[in-house]
Amino acid sequence: MSSPIERTGSPTPGAAPPSAAPAPGPGVAPSATTAAPGRATERREGAPGEAEALIHKTRDARGAVTLTLNRPQAFNALSEALLTALQRELDALETDETARVLVLAGAGKAFCAGHDLREMRAQPSLEYYQRLFTQCSQVMLTLRRLPIPVIARVHGIATAAGCQLVAQCDLAVAASDARFAVSGVNLGLFCSTPGVPLSRNLPLKNAFEMLVTGDFIDAATALDRGLVNRVAAPDALDAEVEKLVASIVRKPRVAIALGKELFYRQSELPLAAAYEAASRTIAHNMMEAVALEGVQAFIDKRPPRWE
Repeated sequence: MSSPIERTGSPTPGAAPPSAAPAPGPGVAPSATTAAPGRATERREGAPGEAEALIHKTRDARGAVTLTLNRPQAFNALSEALLTALQRELDALETDETARVLVLAGAGKAFCAGHDLREMRAQPSLEYYQRLFTQCSQVMLTLRRLPIPVIARVHGIATAAGCQLVAQCDLAVAASDARFAVSGVNLGLFCSTPGVPLSRNLPLKNAFEMLVTGDFIDAATALDRGLVNRVAAPDALDAEVEKLVASIVRKPRVAIALGKELFYRQSELPLAAAYEAASRTIAHNMMEAVALEGVQAFIDKRPPRWE
C-alpha cells in the first residue's frame, strides 16, 4: 500500500509531473559497472515513444549487485509492472552463484512510496487486490530466500510497502534525513502486509504505534528501534553502504548462505528445536572446505587462503 507525501509541495506518488526525469541509480562501489537492466519498461507521460527500464541493475567485479527501482516520477511506487520486473531480477539472483550481496535502492528523491494508489483505485475488485498483494508478498519472500545478504539503501521517504521493503531486507542503511511510515491507515487502509516484517523488526508496541497512527519516524528513531542498521549523512550514504558490502564480500559465500537460511528458520522455532537446527547447520558448515581452511589458518596464525 502507498502513502501520500506530507503536504509540503511534493506531488502525490503516482501523480508526479510528466517532466520528472529518471535519476541514475546509486552504485555500491566505485568499480561498479552497468549491466543489463530489468526488461520490463514503462511509458512516461508526456514522452511518447520513450520507455524507461523499471529496474536499473549494476554489478561490480566482486559480485556486489545493485537493483535500483526506477519510477522517480512516482517516487518509485510499486506498480504491477515494477513488481514484475523486480521479481524477475530477484529470481535470477536466487540461482546466480557469482552474486555476493544485493543492494536495493531507489532513483530520484525517494526510496519507495509504496503501492501505486492510482493503479489500485482503477481496479476495485477483491480478485485484483488479492492478486496484487500476493504478488508483492512473493517479492518479499524472495528477498528472504536469497542466499546472499540484501541491503536497503534508503533516502527520502520509505512509506507503506516501501517501508515494508526496508523491513524485509536483511540490512538497511539510511540517510540521516530519511523518513519512514506505514501510513495507509490515514486513508482508511490498515497496512496489514507491511505489518508482517515490521513486527519482526521492531518491538511490538513500536510497530503497532506506527501502524495505527500512520505517523512518520525519522532515521535516528528508525535506528534506535531496529528498523535500520546504520545512519549516515546524505552525502556519505553510499560510502556507508560500501562499508557493509566490503565486509560481506570478504567472507565465504557458502558460509553466509548457510547462515542466512538458518538464522531466519531458527527464529521461528522453539528453543530446543532451534538449537537442534543450528547444531546440524554448523556441523555441515564445518565440513565445508572454506571452514576447514579458515580454522587451519587461525591455528597457523595466517590469513585464510580462500579461492
